[in-house]
Amino acid sequence: MLSRVAIVIVTGTERKVCKELLSYTLKNRKRRDSSNDVQKGAGVKKRFYIGLLLVLGISCLLSGCGRYSGEQTEVNSHSEEVQKSRTEEEENEKGNKDENTVRITPTSEITELETGLSTVRYEGDYGFDTFLEQGGAGSDTDVAAYITSLLAQEIYMEGAPFGCSTLSVKNRGGEYLFGRNFDWNVCRGLIVSARPENGYASVSTVNMDFIRAGGLDLSELPDQMQAVVSLYAPLDGMNEKGLAVSVNMIQDSASINQDTEKPNLTTTTAIRLLLDKAANVEEALELLRQYDFHSSMGMMVHLALADADGRSVAVEYVDHEMIVTKTPVVTNFYLASGEKQGIGTAQSHTRYEILTQTLEEHREMTEVEVRNALDSVSKDNFGEFESTEWSIVMNQETKELIYYHRENYKTAYVISVE
Repeated sequence: MLSRVAIVIVTGTERKVCKELLSYTLKNRKRRDSSNDVQKGAGVKKRFYIGLLLVLGISCLLSGCGRYSGEQTEVNSHSEEVQKSRTEEEENEKGNKDENTVRITPTSEITELETGLSTVRYEGDYGFDTFLEQGGAGSDTDVAAYITSLLAQEIYMEGAPFGCSTLSVKNRGGEYLFGRNFDWNVCRGLIVSARPENGYASVSTVNMDFIRAGGLDLSELPDQMQAVVSLYAPLDGMNEKGLAVSVNMIQDSASINQDTEKPNLTTTTAIRLLLDKAANVEEALELLRQYDFHSSMGMMVHLALADADGRSVAVEYVDHEMIVTKTPVVTNFYLASGEKQGIGTAQSHTRYEILTQTLEEHREMTEVEVRNALDSVSKDNFGEFESTEWSIVMNQETKELIYYHRENYKTAYVISVE
């Protein structure tokens, strides 16, 4: 009976209480032994206290073991939860990345990634500051003439209408992504990694079919000469600050030829200016206001700009006046309010609606989801253009550009700006 009561008391207390009870019992035992040794029945009491001590000691040990066992169970359970969480994160991360990814480090030699897509790197001065200082250029012919004087090689620039789609969206980490499709005929695309002496590093893309070298095939020129020429003809790109730029055509008989006695820029040299000198959308707009804009190839165009802070706009020129419209999606029709709004191809409206709907359904997107969005508006879905020559997902935080060529969305080429 005494043993049973002792166990009930101990199992309802902490280890500390067990120790205090033992200490108290020992003290009492000494006092009682000294005072009652002469009394009859001392031997019975001694056996009782010994039994009680034994029961208390065993109970305390059991209590301690039980407590430790509970703690161990909690640790094991926590470890299992952490491992499960890590596994889920790894699976999610895997689903957010391309399975077949090729990391590219451009060199000074032109390297073919696959037929129709190559890459090159240029470091140093390519004469762009001098180009700006002398007043820029008001036409592609003037740009070509400047390059010709720079390289002592006759250069011509020409082109034809093209279609494009862009979108800007936040990813799940709170950073921003910029997606871009370039729709045209089958062409030679060149990815150019630039490290200017006086400007931001950048990666841009050029349609080399828009450039000719006198009576020569452009590919016959030295690689670094081709790189210099291409730096004056970018169609899109991103710089080390995360500013993304794209030119999108608008099907309209009008063109852009501002004449306010400011220095001049063409479409492609404007893109070069922004990549080299602007850190964000605000700085890009301020730079554009300092120049008279002239559309390359006589085509009406607008620029899609987006920065690492999430600001995204379309820059349009209506009656030669610059108008800025906030928008995450740009295709090939006017977005600015007014009589021109909506002018463009019917298909470009469809692509705009698809991308806008996608953004409404997915306020945040992964790189793979942006890739899928670009795929949803690529040429295979419409057939108007022969090819979506390249698609790009630009991560404006990591400063990486992910390229897909001719709608092969299973192979990704990753190039870092920095």
